[in-house]
Amino acid sequence: MTGNAITGCVIESYGRRVVVAPPGVEPVPCKLRGRKLEVVAGDDVRIEQQHGADDWTVVERLPRRNVLNRSDSRGFEESIAANLDQLGVVVAPQPECDPYIVDRYVAGACYAGIEPLLIVNKQDLPGDPGGLAFVAPLRSLGLPVFHVSARAGSGLDALIEGLRGRRTLLAGQSGVGKSSLLNALAGDAIRATGHLSAGSGEGRHTTVSSAILRLPWGELADSPGVRDYAPPVMPLTNVQHGFAEIAALARGCRFQNCLHLREPQCAVRAAVDGGAVDARRYDSYRRLLNLTRQLDEKRGWRT
Repeated sequence: MTGNAITGCVIESYGRRVVVAPPGVEPVPCKLRGRKLEVVAGDDVRIEQQHGADDWTVVERLPRRNVLNRSDSRGFEESIAANLDQLGVVVAPQPECDPYIVDRYVAGACYAGIEPLLIVNKQDLPGDPGGLAFVAPLRSLGLPVFHVSARAGSGLDALIEGLRGRRTLLAGQSGVGKSSLLNALAGDAIRATGHLSAGSGEGRHTTVSSAILRLPWGELADSPGVRDYAPPVMPLTNVQHGFAEIAALARGCRFQNCLHLREPQCAVRAAVDGGAVDARRYDSYRRLLNLTRQLDEKRGWRT
């Protein structure tokens, strides 16, 4: 392969060092060319090796099908993973999950054109049924919901069928058992994190980096557990597109730029008052609207 440019997929990312898997070839550690080149797990890239050199270099990121982004505390975008088919949001009865973060994950997937699904883990543990009451409205919207126990192994076969043939990023709050679920799904094929550490001393993920694990039935992308998640900043009128039931009703509003807050003849507010839209979901939409406004102000001030 020396001296030739080849393409491959980034399967691990550690800042300015990545691991790329070319088709039919063992994964190779690579460095990035130039300071402006940014890649994440899932990116298709072109890599080159200089004559007589051991290191491979990523010289180009190929066009993305999609990318899941998040906003940092200053309102700037950070990429998490690219070219995804699904986002699997993992929740559990213990520790109690924040439904508003779940909604934001679902919204972020919708903004990126990625299909969301919900994975309710730790079904072997007792918990307050009311703590997972937010699941029912999401299921009623057509969101696939899988009930599993990574520890007991229950529900995994059905979940695998829902993941088959697709690249799915597993995401969720810390403590929901996402790593245990990944281990249960991957079995002996669980990814090793020593691709880079042996040669370079680098082996810790950056805060938003992910890694891709290729399995016989599909691909899993893992991401660090988080305390919070915020989708990328966008025009306020576009926030509703992360809430399918609100976006569908918005066509009936008097004003095309209605934010569904205090505007007259708002079809969304009427549906909430009449019980046709879940009140908590509507509150979640309003919270994300306010968060987007706040992050946009921070970003503008910094810029």
